[in-house]
Amino acid sequence: MSHEHVSNTKRIWTVFGLLSVITIVEVIFGIIKPDVLHMNSFMAMSLLNWLFIILTLVKAYFIVWAFMHMEGEKSTLKNAVVLPVIFLVLYLLFILLTEGNYIYEVFKNSTIKWNF
Repeated sequence: MSHEHVSNTKRIWTVFGLLSVITIVEVIFGIIKPDVLHMNSFMAMSLLNWLFIILTLVKAYFIVWAFMHMEGEKSTLKNAVVLPVIFLVLYLLFILLTEGNYIYEVFKNSTIKWNF
């Protein structure tokens, strides 16, 4: 029984390139801040912030997929790992956006002044 070593160099460079391109796009959008994305909002948050969240989740997906070797696993294990994380991230985003917007409105529309 012999095991042949398979080089993953091309795959690693491909994932590295993809993650680098996504990061460069994020940095460029962060520097330029196009008005069409920065000044328009969806669900009380600018489209630019939504773009950052989506691109960050895409990068997290590729990191888990490639470097944690999830592409070779059975679908039940993939779902057991990925679905709870997706649910918890979406829940965290909902809580942060809802509570953050409430606190912002309280300080914006009341006599309480910003002291921090």
